[in-house]
Amino acid sequence: MTNITWQIEHSVETSASPDFAWTFMSNVANWDDPPAQFVLDGPFANGSRGATQMPGQPPRHWVLRDVVPMKCYTIEFPLEGAVMYFNWRFAALDSGRTLLTQRVILEGENPAPYLPVVQETFAASLKPGMERIAASIDAAYISHH
Repeated sequence: MTNITWQIEHSVETSASPDFAWTFMSNVANWDDPPAQFVLDGPFANGSRGATQMPGQPPRHWVLRDVVPMKCYTIEFPLEGAVMYFNWRFAALDSGRTLLTQRVILEGENPAPYLPVVQETFAASLKPGMERIAASIDAAYISHH
Protein backbone atom coordinates (compact mmCIF):
# COMPACT_ATOMS: atom_id res chain seq x y z
CA MET A 1 0.00 0.00 0.00
CA THR A 2 1.25 3.46 -0.85
CA ASN A 3 0.78 6.67 1.04
CA ILE A 4 0.31 10.13 -0.32
CA THR A 5 3.69 11.77 -0.25
CA TRP A 6 2.57 15.19 -1.39
CA GLN A 7 -0.56 16.90 -2.63
CA ILE A 8 -1.82 20.31 -3.57
CA GLU A 9 -5.30 21.46 -4.48
CA HIS A 10 -6.84 24.59 -5.96
CA SER A 11 -10.38 25.54 -6.93
CA VAL A 12 -11.74 28.20 -9.27
CA GLU A 13 -15.22 29.29 -10.28
CA THR A 14 -16.34 29.52 -13.87
CA SER A 15 -19.49 31.17 -15.16
CA ALA A 16 -20.21 28.06 -17.23
CA SER A 17 -22.67 25.38 -16.19
CA PRO A 18 -21.20 22.07 -15.01
CA ASP A 19 -22.24 20.33 -18.25
CA PHE A 20 -20.53 22.99 -20.36
CA ALA A 21 -17.39 22.93 -18.16
CA TRP A 22 -17.33 19.12 -18.39
CA THR A 23 -17.76 19.14 -22.17
CA PHE A 24 -14.95 21.69 -22.50
CA MET A 25 -12.53 19.82 -20.22
CA SER A 26 -13.29 16.35 -21.58
CA ASN A 27 -12.07 17.50 -25.00
CA VAL A 28 -8.26 17.33 -24.85
CA ALA A 29 -8.08 19.72 -27.83
CA ASN A 30 -9.06 22.40 -25.29
CA TRP A 31 -6.17 21.61 -22.95
CA ASP A 32 -3.89 24.59 -23.47
CA ASP A 33 -0.62 24.37 -21.57
CA PRO A 34 2.20 25.41 -23.92
CA PRO A 35 4.53 24.00 -24.89
CA ALA A 36 2.81 20.71 -23.97
CA GLN A 37 0.51 19.03 -26.47
CA PHE A 38 -2.03 16.37 -25.48
CA VAL A 39 -3.52 13.40 -27.30
CA LEU A 40 -6.14 10.89 -26.23
CA ASP A 41 -6.48 7.47 -27.85
CA GLY A 42 -10.17 6.67 -27.61
CA PRO A 43 -13.14 8.17 -25.80
CA PHE A 44 -12.93 10.24 -22.64
CA ALA A 45 -13.66 7.20 -20.46
CA ASN A 46 -12.14 4.92 -17.82
CA GLY A 47 -9.06 3.16 -19.15
CA SER A 48 -8.51 5.39 -22.17
CA ARG A 49 -4.86 6.20 -22.71
CA GLY A 50 -3.34 9.51 -23.57
CA ALA A 51 0.02 11.18 -23.85
CA THR A 52 1.60 14.52 -23.11
CA GLN A 53 4.22 15.62 -25.63
CA MET A 54 6.87 18.19 -24.76
CA PRO A 55 9.29 19.46 -27.43
CA GLY A 56 12.43 17.36 -27.64
CA GLN A 57 11.20 14.75 -25.14
CA PRO A 58 9.56 11.36 -25.56
CA PRO A 59 5.80 11.29 -24.95
CA ARG A 60 4.69 10.83 -21.36
CA HIS A 61 1.81 8.38 -21.21
CA TRP A 62 -1.18 8.51 -18.86
CA VAL A 63 -4.51 6.76 -18.27
CA LEU A 64 -7.96 8.13 -17.47
CA ARG A 65 -9.45 6.75 -14.25
CA ASP A 66 -12.54 7.40 -12.12
CA VAL A 67 -14.41 9.09 -14.98
CA VAL A 68 -17.89 10.11 -13.83
CA PRO A 69 -19.38 12.39 -16.51
CA MET A 70 -20.24 15.88 -15.27
CA LYS A 71 -18.64 15.12 -11.87
CA CYS A 72 -14.98 14.05 -11.92
CA TYR A 73 -12.07 12.31 -13.59
CA THR A 74 -8.49 11.42 -12.73
CA ILE A 75 -5.42 11.39 -14.93
CA GLU A 76 -3.04 8.68 -13.69
CA PHE A 77 0.53 9.43 -14.67
CA PRO A 78 2.85 6.49 -13.88
CA LEU A 79 6.44 7.22 -12.96
CA GLU A 80 9.21 4.82 -12.07
CA GLY A 81 8.53 4.00 -8.41
CA ALA A 82 5.70 6.51 -8.06
CA VAL A 83 2.43 7.75 -9.55
CA MET A 84 1.07 11.23 -10.04
CA TYR A 85 -2.67 11.77 -10.06
CA PHE A 86 -4.44 14.81 -11.41
CA ASN A 87 -7.94 14.63 -9.97
CA TRP A 88 -10.54 17.02 -11.42
CA ARG A 89 -13.93 17.71 -9.80
CA PHE A 90 -16.87 19.70 -11.15
CA ALA A 91 -19.37 21.01 -8.59
CA ALA A 92 -22.58 22.86 -9.43
CA LEU A 93 -23.05 26.13 -7.60
CA ASP A 94 -26.44 27.66 -6.80
CA SER A 95 -25.84 30.44 -9.33
CA GLY A 96 -25.58 27.98 -12.23
CA ARG A 97 -21.83 28.40 -12.18
CA THR A 98 -19.28 25.63 -11.64
CA LEU A 99 -16.61 25.15 -9.01
CA LEU A 100 -13.70 23.43 -10.74
CA THR A 101 -11.14 21.77 -8.46
CA GLN A 102 -7.86 20.11 -9.34
CA ARG A 103 -5.91 18.04 -6.81
CA VAL A 104 -2.39 16.93 -7.72
CA ILE A 105 -1.13 13.92 -5.76
CA LEU A 106 2.28 12.23 -5.76
CA GLU A 107 2.53 8.82 -4.13
CA GLY A 108 4.29 5.52 -4.50
CA GLU A 109 7.08 3.32 -3.27
CA ASN A 110 9.85 5.75 -4.27
CA PRO A 111 8.53 9.27 -4.91
CA ALA A 112 11.61 11.03 -3.48
CA PRO A 113 13.35 11.59 -6.85
CA TYR A 114 10.28 13.48 -8.14
CA LEU A 115 9.32 15.40 -5.02
CA PRO A 116 11.49 18.54 -5.41
CA VAL A 117 10.50 19.13 -9.04
CA VAL A 118 6.82 18.37 -8.42
CA GLN A 119 6.64 20.65 -5.39
CA GLU A 120 8.40 23.52 -7.14
CA THR A 121 6.43 23.16 -10.38
CA PHE A 122 2.93 22.84 -8.96
CA ALA A 123 3.31 25.20 -6.01
CA ALA A 124 4.04 27.94 -8.55
CA SER A 125 1.80 26.89 -11.45
CA LEU A 126 -1.41 25.35 -10.10
CA LYS A 127 -3.26 28.55 -9.15
CA PRO A 128 -2.42 30.55 -12.31
CA GLY A 129 -3.03 27.48 -14.45
CA MET A 130 -6.47 26.94 -12.94
CA GLU A 131 -7.30 30.62 -13.40
CA ARG A 132 -6.27 30.39 -17.07
CA ILE A 133 -8.45 27.30 -17.53
CA ALA A 134 -11.45 29.04 -15.93
CA ALA A 135 -10.92 32.04 -18.22
CA SER A 136 -10.79 29.74 -21.27
CA ILE A 137 -13.99 27.98 -20.21
CA ASP A 138 -15.67 31.35 -19.59
CA ALA A 139 -14.63 32.67 -23.02
CA ALA A 140 -15.93 29.53 -24.75
CA TYR A 141 -19.17 29.69 -22.73
CA ILE A 142 -19.76 33.35 -23.61
CA SER A 143 -19.08 32.76 -27.32
CA HIS A 144 -21.38 29.71 -27.27
CA HIS A 145 -24.27 31.67 -25.73
